[in-house]
Formats: sequence, structure tokens, C-alpha cells
Amino acid sequence: MEAKGIQMRLTAGEMAQLWAQYLNDSASICILTYFLEKVEDDEIKPVIKYALELSASHVQTITAILTEEKNIVPHGFRIGEDVDLTAPRLYSDAFVLNFIHQMSKVGLTLYGAALAASVRNDIKAYYMDCLTETMGLYKQSTELLLSKGLFIRSPNLPNLEKVEFVKKQWFMLDVIGEKRPLIAAEVENLFANMQRNALGVAALTGFSQVAQDKDVKKFFLKGLEIGNKHIRLFRAKLEESKLPAPMGWDGEITNSTTRTFSDKLMMYFTTGLIAMSVGYYGTGVSVSPRGDLASLYNRLSVEVQMYAEDGANIMIKNRWMEQPPMASDRDELIRQKNK
Repeated sequence: MEAKGIQMRLTAGEMAQLWAQYLNDSASICILTYFLEKVEDDEIKPVIKYALELSASHVQTITAILTEEKNIVPHGFRIGEDVDLTAPRLYSDAFVLNFIHQMSKVGLTLYGAALAASVRNDIKAYYMDCLTETMGLYKQSTELLLSKGLFIRSPNLPNLEKVEFVKKQWFMLDVIGEKRPLIAAEVENLFANMQRNALGVAALTGFSQVAQDKDVKKFFLKGLEIGNKHIRLFRAKLEESKLPAPMGWDGEITNSTTRTFSDKLMMYFTTGLIAMSVGYYGTGVSVSPRGDLASLYNRLSVEVQMYAEDGANIMIKNRWMEQPPMASDRDELIRQKNK
């Protein structure tokens, strides 16, 4: 507990969450400001504006917390450095709305984890506010997607008519040969992972068109290859059970090749997508009793992690990767003292 009148120092968990959120929200400010500048749909504009206001508010709050704690504020991303607001439109309004909807779902997960990692009352209160605000953004974006006929629903399954129990080990261990039908959790995760990959492929298509550095462009093209491969594999699993697969977003990217976002910002966003994929694939393993699905998720996760290493090397080479908060190197401090 916090002693009366005494503010506890930030824990490692609190520091990690605040630092990462500052980078995420400063990047979001650049992207959302550009989206707001280019939006044409008067119904989508308020959703972008609200999302931008939330990110700006979060950056302001985290800056105040870190400054009070005498911590350096991350450099993050800035409009003057990382986005050209005069660049032509790169994505359609429909893509932007779906992008914000997906990011609101990610935010709910991240803020829940941040709240669980928080000890100080002020930090807990802050993340509770973040959750409430993001629930509002999720609700607003969902309702607008539904009203415009753009919401992609996961497949329906037959109604349950009686309670049944698993009778054979075949339910879990059918790695080869004939497969049982997918259970609801497996369907949902395959569908959601396919949806997220489709969004990622569309984002990377735009990034690859406007990237300036040849290594960065090559990295995005490799990501497109991986993303499309994963989409095909997830689609095949759904089709085995005669279930529909979600559509892609390839038609929502313009032909612009003008520099829009900095290579640094696009690399950061892409590495974030990669990290989320690893987490979502891990969830897929945990909720998929069918052995072939667990094997698939594990295999794809390794592929994604190898791709992540390529991205990290590019960011380090170009000095784009900010070093996160870390423990003191006591051995190094002792060596300095003895010099």
C-alpha cells in the first residue's frame, strides 16, 4: 500500500507499460492526424478525431507522470519528422475505420494487461480510464462498421441441442488423417487471425509503395509474402469445415508512391504487428485442442519471430529502436569505479 503522503516509485511493470504506451500513442498521433487530414466520409471523421484525442491525452498524461518521477520522456514519433500531411491519400476511409476498430480491440487487451501490472493507485486509475475510453471507441467504430455494412462477422454455428461429452482421444490428437469439425474457439481464432493478417497485408502493401530505403521496402515485401501465406493456411482450415473466410482489404489502397510516413514509423508499426501475431498465435494454440492447429500455430509463430529479428536488425542499424527501461548493469558500474 502507498504510505500516507508518500508516493511509491514506479515498478518495473508500470514503467514498462507507460514507456511502451508512449511510443504507441505518439506513433498513433502521426498516423491518425494523417487519416484525419485525408478523410472524406463525414461519418468516419468523428471516429478518427476521437481516437486522435485519446492518443494525445495519453501522451500528455504519461509525459507528466514520467517527468514527475524524474524519468526521461521517450523521443517517440513526431508529426514534423514522421509523417507528411501533404502526401496524397494512401488508404480508403473504409480501411481507416476498420484499422481503428482493430486497434481499439488491441487497446482493450493492452490496457487490461497494463492495469493488471499496476500497483500505484494513480496508475491504476489512469488505466481504468484508458479502458473506459477505449471501450467507447470500440463501440463507436463497431456501430459505424455495422451501419455501413462493413463489419465482418465470424461464421455462425449450429444451435446446441443437448449436452455432450468428448468420448475419444481423437478429439485432440488427430494430427494426420481425417479431422473432426472445428470447435467454436478454433473457428473464432482462425477467423480473427485471418482478419488481422488481411489488415496487416493491406497496411504493408501501402508501406511498401511509399518506403524510401531499399532494405525497408524489401522487408515489407517479405512481410506481404508471409502474411498472404498465413491467410491461405487459415482459409484452408476454415474451408475444411465448410466455413466462410473473411475478405481482404487489398482494394482499399491507392496507387500513391509519395513518401507519406517515415520508414522509422512504418517499421515500428510493422514490428508491433509482428509482436501481436506471436501473442495471438500463442492464444490459438491454447484454445485449439486439435493437434494439427496447434502444430500450425507453432510453426507460423517461429516464422514470424524470425521475420521479427530481420526487422530488429534494420531498426538497430538505422538507430530507430529506442532502448526500453532496463535494470542497472552492476558489473559495469563496478568496473567503472575501479578504473
